[in-house]
Amino acid sequence: MKAFTSPLDFLNAIAAIGATRPRKGIRYGQRPRHLLDVYQPTIHGPSPVIVFFYGGGWEEGERGDYFFVGSALATRGFTVVIPDYRVFPEVRFPDFIDDAAEAMSWTVDHIMEFGGDPRRLIVMGHSAGAHIAAMLAFDRKRLAKVGLVASRDLSAMIGLAGPYDFLPLNSTTLKEIFGPQQGLAATQPINYVGRDAPPTFLATGRRDRHVDPGNTVRMAESIRRVGGEAEIKLYDYIDHRMLIGALARPLRFFAPVLDDVVGFALKNIDPQSLPDSTAVQGSTA
Repeated sequence: MKAFTSPLDFLNAIAAIGATRPRKGIRYGQRPRHLLDVYQPTIHGPSPVIVFFYGGGWEEGERGDYFFVGSALATRGFTVVIPDYRVFPEVRFPDFIDDAAEAMSWTVDHIMEFGGDPRRLIVMGHSAGAHIAAMLAFDRKRLAKVGLVASRDLSAMIGLAGPYDFLPLNSTTLKEIFGPQQGLAATQPINYVGRDAPPTFLATGRRDRHVDPGNTVRMAESIRRVGGEAEIKLYDYIDHRMLIGALARPLRFFAPVLDDVVGFALKNIDPQSLPDSTAVQGSTA
């Protein structure tokens, strides 16, 4: 029997039972880490698309560790893209966001080849990945660099336990990643909130000690203050890791994160245009 070296190994092993294998190692850029995996649903016809950026403190992470995320969302009827991106110390802010924008551009240009509909595109992330997703959704110049417009090209943004408003920086490493004090305001997604941003779902666990849940609350309040749409979920008894772990089959009883994410996504991608929206939304897989 295989020994599980991490909780992610266990979750991925369970998720792999009966799951469709992703298309792995597709290149979206020129750098060694510019690779992504695509998870395809079994529904017929063009499916909505979620591009998921994992966390890791902007220092680590591998797309293959999040098989359970791609599999869970694909089972619910989404084509899922999980890219790798460069991390510190190879790069600093905003290089990893530029990588993410390049992955989004690839998705718009190529996802139809995998059965996805680029007109129904959602960006999603957890932890540092939620920061990246939020910067793409709210800082207009990030997607503009690759010819995309968030208000036009994104149907929604989904952030799980994201750091959106995390100044001052108390970590030496974070100070290196995000640069000198005078430029730090430009690294915070909350400072780019505008009413033209896509609808946003923000979730966190009340027991998160890694990223202060106040980030999620303040971000939602800021979006609503300017007339934007923000749905917020704060889950009791859930910490930073369990929030993303609850997408996996063995842990879903802890919190309805998958149901809430899918429900929000379907609401914002015109569910009437789905090939079989009722079946997808009602799935318990």
